[in-house]
Amino acid sequence: MSDQIVDPGGSHEPTEYVKTPKKAAASGWIGSALEYYDFFIYAQAAALIFPNLFFPSDNPQLGIFASFATFGVGYFARPFGAFVLGHFGDKHGRKTVLVLCMLMMGISTFGVGLLPSYAAIGVWAPALLVTLRLIQGFAVGGEIAGAGSMILEHSPFGRRGYFSSFTLQGVQAGQILAAAVFLPLSILLPKDAFESWGWRIPFLLSAVVVLAGFIIRRRVDETPAFQEEEVHGEVPKAPIVMAVKENGSDMLRVICMALMNVVPTTVTVFGATFATNAAYGIGLRTSDYLWIGVAGNTVAVILIPFVGNLSDRIGRRPVIIVGCLGAGILGYPYLYAVSHGNLPLAFVLAILMWGIVYQGYNAVFPSFYPELFPTKTRVSGFAVSQNIGTLITAFLPAIYALLAGPAPGACVESKKFMPDTILPSGETCRAAADAAETRVILVVGTFTIVLAAIAAAAAFFARETSRIHMNDLGKKDAVPVPKDEYERMRSEAKALTSS
Repeated sequence: MSDQIVDPGGSHEPTEYVKTPKKAAASGWIGSALEYYDFFIYAQAAALIFPNLFFPSDNPQLGIFASFATFGVGYFARPFGAFVLGHFGDKHGRKTVLVLCMLMMGISTFGVGLLPSYAAIGVWAPALLVTLRLIQGFAVGGEIAGAGSMILEHSPFGRRGYFSSFTLQGVQAGQILAAAVFLPLSILLPKDAFESWGWRIPFLLSAVVVLAGFIIRRRVDETPAFQEEEVHGEVPKAPIVMAVKENGSDMLRVICMALMNVVPTTVTVFGATFATNAAYGIGLRTSDYLWIGVAGNTVAVILIPFVGNLSDRIGRRPVIIVGCLGAGILGYPYLYAVSHGNLPLAFVLAILMWGIVYQGYNAVFPSFYPELFPTKTRVSGFAVSQNIGTLITAFLPAIYALLAGPAPGACVESKKFMPDTILPSGETCRAAADAAETRVILVVGTFTIVLAAIAAAAAFFARETSRIHMNDLGKKDAVPVPKDEYERMRSEAKALTSS
């Protein structure tokens, strides 16, 4: 198969260096999978292990809140990482920043696996956990923007949506790996063993992740678009300043569209605690709920390239808008199914909401976001704005725990829900849990649909980018290639990359 494309002069594409779309896509896929494996094993542990291990409390709501707040801290660090690493990527190249992201993520994740518990060292345990989570978040702040820009700039015109989608396919694969590592451990190990030492194994495997990711990312070539700017002395001194001045409205649109992070937050992070924490009284098993993540991500991995290809055919905006609104609406029925302990229905709805419909957004934003910015500011503009948007959604699980917390701590004995216990208010724990489940559906479901509607509106008011040449991206007056000519060029690009 051919993987060397040189665009002809006058094509409004970089012409001085060779594009290698398959090599770039493979590197982005594997690197993102490995790095997000690290990030999401923390998400799994924050929902299932950390409330009791690092934040022990007689009040289950407080323990859940503290654990999710620490999870959110990682997202708080992401805009800072995006600012620094985005600047680095626009000044020194996409390849360099991706290697740096991988090293920081792997080392910090390995450190989490070595942490003593609260029982062993007291308040130092959560303090060290927060520190390592901050480093994780800092590293992830540059990952998707760096990988997305790398693949986009290596992709042939007419196929950018397809190749760029592999960035997020890798992210979903990393989540499968994270859940798949937790699943056998949670099933095979006794519960006490899993909660005392078994959970550490996925974190310690990050040593392998660092080595593999470093080797892979060192072998990828720098992008033709960046190389041309570097050779011609067009690299800006302050990329983020230029991005704000020239594409500030596009950054605002990306911030709003990135609010769609509410969907995985609802399903995988808060949803896991809602389904399995004893104080909510639902009683689904941790091992059963982890399969929802594996199944949803498996469907997503299969679907993402097809959705990316669809965005090349009909445009980025319509695909993203349908994905946002559809996934947002499905939040209510999904939470209803979980609240009734109906695992088969929750399973189906999670796959529909997250594994299928949400991919209309998830598979397309890796091409759409960087296409809104010129090469000079692409990584900075993409990284900073996207991570501000995800930061807004990062603390939603903690907010949910406050606004729609579980039944009181008196309802749980030895980590088991006691439905017939009478509370000081006179109601039973079963009644208190039922009221909590109703609050969850209303609060979490409403947050989900409102933020999804904001994201869809931002996409609607953005300009279409699929038929804009690389050298014209980020320009508000850029003229799209006529539809017939675009289809011809797209067919030629498809033949080149499949021959």
